[in-house]
Amino acid sequence: MPLRDTPHDKLPHRLTQILDRLHQGETLDPRALAEEFHVSLRTVQRDLIERFAFLGLERVEGGYRLEPSRLGPLGSTDLERFACLAGIQGLYPALTSGFLRELLDSRIASALLVKGPNYEALDTAHTRTFRQLEQHILRGERIGFRYRKDDGEKRYADVAPYKLINHSGIWYLAALDGERLKAFTFTKLSALLANGQTFTRAPRIEQLLEDEDSIWLNEKKTEVVLKVAKDAAGYFRRRKLIGAQVLEKELEDGGIIVSGKVAHQNQILPIVRHWIPNVRIISPEGWQGELEEQLQQYLDARWEAITNTSNSPCQKYICRVCDWSVIRKPNGPVILGPEYCGCCRSVAVKILEVNVPKKWSTKPPN
Repeated sequence: MPLRDTPHDKLPHRLTQILDRLHQGETLDPRALAEEFHVSLRTVQRDLIERFAFLGLERVEGGYRLEPSRLGPLGSTDLERFACLAGIQGLYPALTSGFLRELLDSRIASALLVKGPNYEALDTAHTRTFRQLEQHILRGERIGFRYRKDDGEKRYADVAPYKLINHSGIWYLAALDGERLKAFTFTKLSALLANGQTFTRAPRIEQLLEDEDSIWLNEKKTEVVLKVAKDAAGYFRRRKLIGAQVLEKELEDGGIIVSGKVAHQNQILPIVRHWIPNVRIISPEGWQGELEEQLQQYLDARWEAITNTSNSPCQKYICRVCDWSVIRKPNGPVILGPEYCGCCRSVAVKILEVNVPKKWSTKPPN
């Protein structure tokens, strides 16, 4: 039975082992590697063809090897360079030479477990396009391509490609379309072709790509300020959950105020929705109101869909402590939990059954 990729794959350990063997002059068989590291053949091929593309591996009968002219002792500098390229330089406490040597010790694998994103699988055609794009970027060649969008295919004839970026397991092409920096989903590209013109790489764009921690490549950013309640503050302290996140203030109740910079509302609203009710938007003024309006429209639409299904009896629950109450259909989706108060979380008691009209013009009465 074929093995499947999982997010529990020990990626850094596998890559350092493969890199070490290549530098020792071994010819590596992808099938043997897949069996040894308990991953799929496609995963190993992606390691050799994409992640180690900068090595220029030779394809020989029986596997892949490093060109003889490039063989040499493997040093910590080589591994540190690869760690930076693979985006795992911050994964371990410190990439010292001693720690790197430990990573190459197979016994250390039993003490480490790395859970990362699921990387998208690129087929042969996409892999070929990927290599072509690399060369166009290195040579500073302007390109054209077709791009698949939700509303149909669009043709781009004159684009300056800057970098291939992997964000959360998905590959993107960062490129200038006229004066606008855009991120194109790589797997939506087709019919790639150099148009015969070249461009000079702008240091300003290079620095922007280096500093950007999202895939929203818009130079015009909006500052966002969030108030984070105590229950969620620890997560925001441990890692950056919004672009350019800065801890602005510690609150007396254990909450925090954080700021960040976003290129579009859709970059921040899904995060705030995820953390309801523990995160609120303080600024820009009006964004919190827009979010609440969207949520209210959703709840109204759901309620209307439920109450239009039938006239079957509904059950009303009321809280013993506060004035909260809710009406829900016996066999329909739960609007709010029937057992606990949606306000103070005390136990809510069913007090009666009511007949609900097929359509209410407003929210149901308490």
